[in-house]
Amino acid sequence: MPETITSSLVSETPAAAPAAALAHFRRLLEYETDCWDVHESMATGRRDFVLLDVRGRGAWDQGHIDGAVHVPHSELTAEALAEYPTDTLFVAYCAGPHCNGADKAAVRLASLGRPVKKMIGGATGWLDEGFELV
Repeated sequence: MPETITSSLVSETPAAAPAAALAHFRRLLEYETDCWDVHESMATGRRDFVLLDVRGRGAWDQGHIDGAVHVPHSELTAEALAEYPTDTLFVAYCAGPHCNGADKAAVRLASLGRPVKKMIGGATGWLDEGFELV
């Protein structure tokens, strides 16, 4: 007699309908980008964003992504961003998946009316992809 398969912990909560999943993941890409896409855009000269390292001074000094601008999330103000046109896209990153600094920065940037995405993975993800910090 064939074994009866019961639901797993994965399927215990049913997956969203494909149309709902499509809408969700399209929206998610409006908020996030990844290390590979940032690196590829910078390496090919198609950089239409400001990469913003929002970690503290110590972390920045230990190593950061070449070409990033350093503004700790707690220091993000209209004055700190005054040199950038208001439609500048900022891509914020912090230490990595264990850190919410990029999320805090995104909240600040959005509250200032600035376009923003979070680079998922942060500095840890950057290193995991095989890229270097300077």
